[in-house]
Amino acid sequence: MDKIGRMKTSLRRETEARAIPRKPMAKATRVTLFEREVRERLSDPAVELFFRGARVLSEGQLAPAIPAGKKYYGTTMITVDLAALGDAFRERCDAQAARKVAQLMAGDARIGKHARRIAEEEASRRAGGAVKASASDVRVRAQGSSVFVDVDLEGALSR
Repeated sequence: MDKIGRMKTSLRRETEARAIPRKPMAKATRVTLFEREVRERLSDPAVELFFRGARVLSEGQLAPAIPAGKKYYGTTMITVDLAALGDAFRERCDAQAARKVAQLMAGDARIGKHARRIAEEEASRRAGGAVKASASDVRVRAQGSSVFVDVDLEGALSR
């Protein structure tokens, strides 16, 4: 046996000697009282970046209201282009990420609050006076690497 062969054999024996024998898994005789759950949610900085980098498009108009005054009826679409914001995030901002973000946004109260505030600001700008929402509906969907937050808003104009 040559010198290299002896070194390989010696190294193999040394490795086998260091290997720790595995014990079989222990049987559970007691159960846990509490279950632990891992939850995912959008980070606060991500939510801030979404709305800071979003494109906003609004349409709507004032209509006479009974008994008096005027009501605003409109829709605001907030578009978050994840691909354009990609450099700010550690994760990939592709279509799969957009679907996940949309799913998490749909159940996040912070998103609804931000979206309604933007829709009220847009309604006030379009109506020429402060509009306070009396009813609103927020919907979230993803298409490609973009997330769309649509807000239908109804509110009274206060001058």
